[in-house]
Amino acid sequence: MITETLTVRDLGLRARAAARVLRSLPTARKAAALHAIARELQAREGVILAANARDVAAAEAARLPAHMVARLRLDAASLAAIADDVAAVAQLPDPVGETTPERILPSGIRVSQRRVPLGVLGVIYESRPNVTVDVAALALMSGNAVILRGGKETVNSNAALEGAIRAALASENIPEDAVQVIRDPARERMLELLRLDDLVDAIIPRGGAGLHRFCVENATVPVIVGGIGVVHIYLDESFTRDPEDVTRAVQLIRNAKVQKPSACNALDTLLVHEGALPVLPAIARDLTAHGVTLRADPPALAALQAAGVEAQPATDADYGTEFLALTASIRTVSGLEEALDFIAAHGNHTDVILTRDPTQAERFVQDVDSAAVMVNASPRFNDGGQLGLGAEVAISTQKLHARGPMGLRELTTTKWVVVGDGQVRE
Repeated sequence: MITETLTVRDLGLRARAAARVLRSLPTARKAAALHAIARELQAREGVILAANARDVAAAEAARLPAHMVARLRLDAASLAAIADDVAAVAQLPDPVGETTPERILPSGIRVSQRRVPLGVLGVIYESRPNVTVDVAALALMSGNAVILRGGKETVNSNAALEGAIRAALASENIPEDAVQVIRDPARERMLELLRLDDLVDAIIPRGGAGLHRFCVENATVPVIVGGIGVVHIYLDESFTRDPEDVTRAVQLIRNAKVQKPSACNALDTLLVHEGALPVLPAIARDLTAHGVTLRADPPALAALQAAGVEAQPATDADYGTEFLALTASIRTVSGLEEALDFIAAHGNHTDVILTRDPTQAERFVQDVDSAAVMVNASPRFNDGGQLGLGAEVAISTQKLHARGPMGLRELTTTKWVVVGDGQVRE
């Protein structure tokens, strides 16, 4: 257990020492540690849920929004699911140690690149205690030490989860300091972490746009920005000519907006080809039946009102807005070119085209410059688990180092390995 007297710099020094051990751990030992964590989480169910209950009670007393309290709450089923997720990470392919084919250069030296951990991660997040365990598991399996800073709402939960993780690591003779939680929720501690550039290799924020901006503006450690951005679906006229395609569009757009509206990969803006307006009422009627508030531009609004579908007039502010709620904007476009221009001005996260024209599909994939581009599939697939990574620490929307869901491989980098036999440079 970490004492309260340790400074953030102390945590950084301990994490750096632990990282030196982790970088050389065999895959089997890392997997064994994760299985130990899964067992310890189950063994400490009573302690963890009691700590979480204190956090939930405090959140309710502070009148936090219901969705934040829901994110915060743990029960026996959700804790068991978290433990299962940790065990699942242990089964993922370990990228550490992967080496490119060796090349022999004219000088006679043999060169290759080897994949290695980033080192020490600093992860800053808000009211989801499951993130504490998810990130710890991914960091450990990729050979990284991690310093975690959760929101003030999760102080008790995170302390209990950290205790379980560190006990499991100790049982496997792995440095406990591979996973450390900053207990003090004061913003000053977060600032200290953001500026610990001699000890921390990367900061990964998970939360709203405000948190990301704060990290970027205040960090001297490199920040991997992600998880925020506007999601678009462009409905091409060619996808509305067959009644079965219309049914597919209704179902896909519902999934994109309704399945988990608070997710970063949920639909924000539906772009509708003007030739597809006749089928818009069917799509909109389905969305409003699921509680979605629609904000539409004049052509779309006219089509909806004529069909008796409730919608509000859209304002400029409704475009380029990440709603994270049961709200969506609708914009009419004259065709693919206007849709591409609109996405270029407002997008960078996940963008979808629904089309039966392969030429338009390829043009969309080529032209849209976002972390994920999809053809005839829900944007909700932009997720580490759904894309075959097993899990993710975040979804990066920047272009340097990593882009899109960040799984184990994205928590590593490479180093050059050069082997010679006494060669010197001429």
